[in-house]
Amino acid sequence: MKPLDIESIRSDFPILQQRVGDRPLIYFDNAASTQKPEPVIASIDHYYRAQHANIHRGVHHLSQVATEAYEAARTTVAGFINAASTHEVVVTKGATESINLVAASWGDAHLGPGDEVLISTLEHHANIVPWQMICERKGARLRVIPIDDAGEILLDEYTKLLSEKTKIVAIAYVSNSLGTVNPVETMIEQAHARGVPVLLDAAQAAPHLPIDVQALDCDFLVFSGHKVFGPTGIGILYGKESLLNAMQPYQGGGDMIEKVTFANTTFRRAPERFEAGTPPIAEAIGLAEAIKYMQRVGHTALQAWEADILHYATERIQEISGIQIYGQAQRKVGVLSFTLENVHPQDIGTALDLDGIAIRTGHHCTMPLWQRFGLDGSNRASFAFYNTRAEVDVFIESLARIQKMFA
Repeated sequence: MKPLDIESIRSDFPILQQRVGDRPLIYFDNAASTQKPEPVIASIDHYYRAQHANIHRGVHHLSQVATEAYEAARTTVAGFINAASTHEVVVTKGATESINLVAASWGDAHLGPGDEVLISTLEHHANIVPWQMICERKGARLRVIPIDDAGEILLDEYTKLLSEKTKIVAIAYVSNSLGTVNPVETMIEQAHARGVPVLLDAAQAAPHLPIDVQALDCDFLVFSGHKVFGPTGIGILYGKESLLNAMQPYQGGGDMIEKVTFANTTFRRAPERFEAGTPPIAEAIGLAEAIKYMQRVGHTALQAWEADILHYATERIQEISGIQIYGQAQRKVGVLSFTLENVHPQDIGTALDLDGIAIRTGHHCTMPLWQRFGLDGSNRASFAFYNTRAEVDVFIESLARIQKMFA
């Protein structure tokens, strides 16, 4: 395996060249949103300068060019996740909307009084609240799979929770707060043995792990563009084609219809039936370019680099007195959540920012998870393939000064 040319990679990300005050920016907030390489920025700029028009409905040159670029982006996404067909790739405005779409459209048709939806303690709010809303509306019940102190799902408890009442399992592939990589292959297999479909929230998996929806055999999968080094305002919903075509549209409007009269409307098949109105065309083009950039880096090299950064940071942070690490799963990605004794997370985040270091503080949109650990939140440093050991050293030195100052 060829090692990463880290200097070349970092030079591709303009924002990493800037300074915060008199300090170089150290960006350790990648689980919230990743930075964008020059090819992504350039592709969006080029679209607006040379390609922009509305798509699918125009016969003129620009509309044809924009349509081709948008549908080529869908093809790129399908390849990225190994979907069987581009008909299984729905463009949304983010992973959150993708989950809401499934909860509202699939859930409305399949959930009723006494039915159950299974999620885990590790879930982001985006994979909790939509299910709560549809359960309340339909009289169904939300059940929660517990975790152990290391932040790993208790598979025995999951097996016990699966029953004839279970209508869908919706779980994170990777925890955004702890970095835990869940045993989704086993969980999908067990759910399918009972005829239960599975939705995977892959928002945190997509930047770090290769995804193969056919090998996983998941029924739905979602991720966001801005977490895979692409633009904000775009996400993807993968769904098995038969499931998508059986679902009612989530929104109504232009481009998702076959025929409209004042009496009734007929709808197109997936994916168009879920893409009402003008879609995020520029963002789709930018997302495709981000995927191509990741593919050029290579998942094997990317994973090896990030694993080294996480291991190094985990070892070094334990040199600091009063540090407590949360999330020590055997398999995890580059997320390091921690608290420092007698120091509020927000104080740590503010002090680190003075040294040009960006981390996340608070509950990270996983309030129930932190309640499980008896906390209101934590500090979270999260890494990408453009981060370095040298940045980790500066981070640890800054944390050590903060510890001494508050001690």
